[in-house]
Amino acid sequence: MVRPYAVKGRKHKKRKMERREEAVEEEVVRGGEEEAEEVAAENEKKVDAVLDELPGIPSVAPVEKSKQPKVIFILEKASLEIGKVGKNFQLLNSDDHGNFLRKQNLNPADYRPDIVHHALLAILDSPLTKAGRLQALYVRTEKGVLFEVKPNVRMPRTIKRFSGLMLQLLQKLSITTTGSHDKLLNVIKNPVTRYLPVNSRIIGLSYSSEKLVQLKDYVAAASDDATLVFVVGAMAHGKISNENTDDYISVSGYPLSAACCINRICTALEQKWKIL
Repeated sequence: MVRPYAVKGRKHKKRKMERREEAVEEEVVRGGEEEAEEVAAENEKKVDAVLDELPGIPSVAPVEKSKQPKVIFILEKASLEIGKVGKNFQLLNSDDHGNFLRKQNLNPADYRPDIVHHALLAILDSPLTKAGRLQALYVRTEKGVLFEVKPNVRMPRTIKRFSGLMLQLLQKLSITTTGSHDKLLNVIKNPVTRYLPVNSRIIGLSYSSEKLVQLKDYVAAASDDATLVFVVGAMAHGKISNENTDDYISVSGYPLSAACCINRICTALEQKWKIL
């Protein structure tokens, strides 16, 4: 028996419709894949941009070098110690880790990273530094880790961000500026005297010193041929050693914080060098 033509025609139409549907599905899938690839590429660019921003810290424009007399600061015995609290490493401080430190039989009052934070801000925010008269700045921790802070660093304003920065520095040994590979903070080898100029005059400051001076007159009498190096303690208790110092002085009849001592030094030098 011969098959009717109408039945055969319907089958051909059905096959054509199936082929069209398959073609449309392929186009949709291909379009979806291309769109997904574009989104993935865009996300990858965003991630790269974020990663480029994370490791660095902002810096101010460096002041041009000159032959004018400059000063060097050394902050001694800074309380910057890392501890594993729970599952994470953190920079220990007395406010947030008091219970943890007591369980370790440690005195929470000795863990004060805010002291060195305030001292660094006092130096870097001073007109003395902005005028380009800060030659170098060094910090040595209680554990003996020595690192250099470039004068053009813009230090974080809050203690939380500062703690994160110090944690990163002590783990990675250097911090670069945003958008480049210039090291603004860098862990270096001891002793600090190997980095000081030949004509340095090292002056240690301590309340326990018997030599009480009027800092304004003391700085004014100092020769500009020698680079003044001031060593200031950045700890809550104790005093700095007077070894390897050319002079060991006290600037007040009262115990002063590191930031207060630094403010006095900067003010005396600004008056001597006529920096307004």
